Amino acid sequence: MKINKLWNDYGLLGSLKLLYQFITSKFIFWNSRLIRRPIYIRGKHFIRISKGFTTGVGLRLEAYPKKNNSAIIEIGENCQLNDYVHIGAIEKIIIGNNVLIASKVFITDHNHGYYGNKDFNSPPYISPNNRTLYSEKVTIGDNVWLGEFVSILPGVEIGAGSIIGAMSVVTHNIPPNSIAVGIPAEVIKKYNSKTERWEKV
Repeated sequence: MKINKLWNDYGLLGSLKLLYQFITSKFIFWNSRLIRRPIYIRGKHFIRISKGFTTGVGLRLEAYPKKNNSAIIEIGENCQLNDYVHIGAIEKIIIGNNVLIASKVFITDHNHGYYGNKDFNSPPYISPNNRTLYSEKVTIGDNVWLGEFVSILPGVEIGAGSIIGAMSVVTHNIPPNSIAVGIPAEVIKKYNSKTERWEKV
């Protein structure tokens, strides 16, 4: 049954390519399910992948620890990252189990400079490349779904079971079991466990 479905979905050449990618996936991350190439990895020793890891094409994982030599990108079990996802870390990005990430999603724990309300701010007359990197940990909970073109910025925590709508920019924490959309992303619905319905906020 699975062979017939594979044949129907991908045809002969597509099925052979998929089989090749399935085999070579184990050489990139031994416990992965399927890694579609090309894939771009920098700092592989600082990236921890759990079993069932699946990717689309063009994935970019970049880990440059600024403080220690431990893993700074951690991806949980059965996560699927689709085409052209880009994840960059210098401090810590944790992605929980069973997370679905659509194509062209960007997740970062750092910026070139700081532009908030703290005492230190980056002046605009310095080239962005020369500004001191600012970072804050990013956490994405279990069973989260990130839609197409979503951006997750430093310091954000997305609670388990939440959904971030396509093209949203997440600049602050999103509580568990919520749907958030927009720039910046705001919660528009929450799941009510008593009524078993997504209800408007």
